[in-house]
Amino acid sequence: MAQSQPEVLDLPVLPLRDVVVFPHMVIPLFVGRDKSMRALEKAMEADKRILLVAQKSAETDDPAAVDLHTVGTLAQVLQLLKLPDGTIKVLVEGLSRVTVDKVVEQDGALQGQGTEVEASDAREPREVEATARSLMSLFEQYVKTNRKLPPELLQTLAGIDEPGRLADTIAAHIGVRLADKQRLLEITDIGERLELLVGLVDGEIDVQQLEKRIRGRVKSQMEKSQREYYLNEQMKAIQKELGDLDDAPGELEELARKIAEAGMPKPVETKAKAEFNKLKQMSPMSAEAAVVRNYLDWLLGVPWKKRTKVRKDLKVAEDTLDADHYGLDKVKERILEYLAVQSRVKQMKGPILCLVGPPGVGKTSLGQSIAKATNRKFVRMSLGGIRDEAEIRGHRRTYVGSMPGRLVQNLNKVGSKNPLFLLDEIDKMSMDFRGDPSSALLEVLDPEQNNSFNDHYLEVDLDLSEVMFVATSNSLNIPGPLLDRMEVIRIPGYTEDEKLNIAMRYLVPKQIKANGLKLEEIDIGGDAIQDIVRYYTRESGVRNLEREVAKICRKVVKEIALAGPQPAAKKAVAKKGTPKALVAVNAKNLDKYLGVRRFDFGRAEEENEIGLVTGLAWTEVGGELLQVESTLVPGKGNLILTGQLGNVMKESASAALSVVRSRAERLGIDVDFLQKQDVHVHVPDGATPKDGPSAGIAMVTSLVSVLTKVPIRADVAMTGEITLRGRVSAIGGLKEKLLAALRGGIRTVLIPAENRKDLADIPANVTRDLKIVPVKWIDEVLDLALERPLTPKKAGKEKARKTASRVAVRGKSRSTPGTRVKH
Repeated sequence: MAQSQPEVLDLPVLPLRDVVVFPHMVIPLFVGRDKSMRALEKAMEADKRILLVAQKSAETDDPAAVDLHTVGTLAQVLQLLKLPDGTIKVLVEGLSRVTVDKVVEQDGALQGQGTEVEASDAREPREVEATARSLMSLFEQYVKTNRKLPPELLQTLAGIDEPGRLADTIAAHIGVRLADKQRLLEITDIGERLELLVGLVDGEIDVQQLEKRIRGRVKSQMEKSQREYYLNEQMKAIQKELGDLDDAPGELEELARKIAEAGMPKPVETKAKAEFNKLKQMSPMSAEAAVVRNYLDWLLGVPWKKRTKVRKDLKVAEDTLDADHYGLDKVKERILEYLAVQSRVKQMKGPILCLVGPPGVGKTSLGQSIAKATNRKFVRMSLGGIRDEAEIRGHRRTYVGSMPGRLVQNLNKVGSKNPLFLLDEIDKMSMDFRGDPSSALLEVLDPEQNNSFNDHYLEVDLDLSEVMFVATSNSLNIPGPLLDRMEVIRIPGYTEDEKLNIAMRYLVPKQIKANGLKLEEIDIGGDAIQDIVRYYTRESGVRNLEREVAKICRKVVKEIALAGPQPAAKKAVAKKGTPKALVAVNAKNLDKYLGVRRFDFGRAEEENEIGLVTGLAWTEVGGELLQVESTLVPGKGNLILTGQLGNVMKESASAALSVVRSRAERLGIDVDFLQKQDVHVHVPDGATPKDGPSAGIAMVTSLVSVLTKVPIRADVAMTGEITLRGRVSAIGGLKEKLLAALRGGIRTVLIPAENRKDLADIPANVTRDLKIVPVKWIDEVLDLALERPLTPKKAGKEKARKTASRVAVRGKSRSTPGTRVKH
């Protein structure tokens, strides 16, 4: 008689984590994943049958077919309960083994196709029965030594006559690894399954016996330790009664000696001696004695007279600063000025500097270099996220667990009276109900007051006048009184040439060493670094540039490791006797290591458009290009502003519209252009808040372009505030804005004539590669930015003002060979 074909199942799949369900097993499951809950819903809508398949890795949150085992269990949903937290508790009963042939995602759930697996019995019945008896005997021993399993389980097993069901029931209750349970589920031969279970249960019994021995050993050790502690305490009490165990005289004598040799000022020494006399009269076991002893330890740890000798050799200091950092001339000059004066004046207060600049320009590392150049010990104190005033001033001694402030702690740590304190991220401090730490810093950073800084814990005056304080900040968003006490030195973003030099001098050698490479194994060319700066990073600092260099080094290490000791790519080098192949990274093969380019360099390739002008903006992370676009829509003369503009920028847009209306005839625009249409000004991107007056001339240019239908040159960027008379006013952050224009491939930049004096601080390569045109009136801006001159509405109308400032300063534009500018 031919055997019937097994039923092909097509049911929802419920992936299981850290559990395997066997046939005849009833188990509650907690379901919380969306696909799993959807699979349960589909099962309840049908015949309540579902496929339970274990995941290969429990850490996979969204499993696919490859993440599941190929053998699972066909189960029946007995009960389903939705919990208040949105999850589902479901009670299922395993029915039979199923070989899962295919799993697909369907209607938001996993759907699987498979066939039921019939158990086979290739061995003699007597052999199977003997193995089952042996398993039952071992499992009885396992249940007796395992407190987690109830003894009633053995009675249940005694009523099972079928060997296959007996094996599955025992497998469901033993605490073996998930992989072993899945293996038991996949074995169809009953004899083989019983034999494997015998080995697993026997192994678990050995583990339980070992655990029992370990618990007994630990218990005896604990009892011994407790007995020794009790006896020692009794012995101490007896010695104290006899007078033999008074406070150790050696400790008190040592404290007295340290107080005498600490070199404290007279008031501090008086305070220390008073506390010491109080300590002598206290019981050494009292809590108060521990507080006083801790206070004296902190007081003696302060370096009252220890200091390092400040370096006076200006040449050595200059070489140290130049070796660690490229550029940053203003900061280096200020440090050398301080050292020069220090060489002539014996008692000189340390300067209080504040380095302000975008992230990644080297502010923090510059503090370390200053400490090295001046031969001071270096202390970095991060202020980001500090909310508690006690972090600066310390806690009162009345509080349990009180400590000095971080200033005193760091002074004790370095053991020097004149270190360099780097107050990192001083603009990131905040305040709450515990006080304002920025107000606590007022005394610390005031040169007239910090010679008598009073910590709440020490309660004595501490001289901080010899400490050199250097603060770092991304912006000047610092309380006014605190900012007034610091000498602000701005560190703008790096130019392309500076980044190239920094990368070749510092970053590339550093990453080659950090990734275990040798100089003869890799060669990163200057053209590759230039392309990384242009096409893979867009930042003011060099942090992302260093990450990209590190990425190249890692890939080269992998390439060398995979290719073996002599990669085929460099056979020519190998023939010359080089022990290892040289991997050259240049602009041609850069995408092999860093992937496709992330940024476009150069906007002059774009078409000139009507109403779209490129402005320049300053942010905390450097300069950025800012697009301003305008359009006309039917309406009643309203000005619509979008792009999350701040109040100042909105007023700037209103002023720009008034300028256009006042000059309508001169610009060839209908005077009544607002009667039947609205003006919409938008500044992308809309999710970024923007504010400031420097986009005034850009808005005027955009409005005039829309109203006259004359396109704006795509290779021109501009910045400047506009007045109602059409005058272009001065702006800030000029260097950052010009660097952004250079990064963006802009050729011509229009700046206010009042900012001509700031061009002295602009690097030569920026003024060489950009055509910088100072302008005084809006008429000059329109002449330079629009594609063609405007025709006045009426003949004989006064011509636009033209000034000599129209001539570009500091060099001409240097176009890239082959670049075609569309006008």
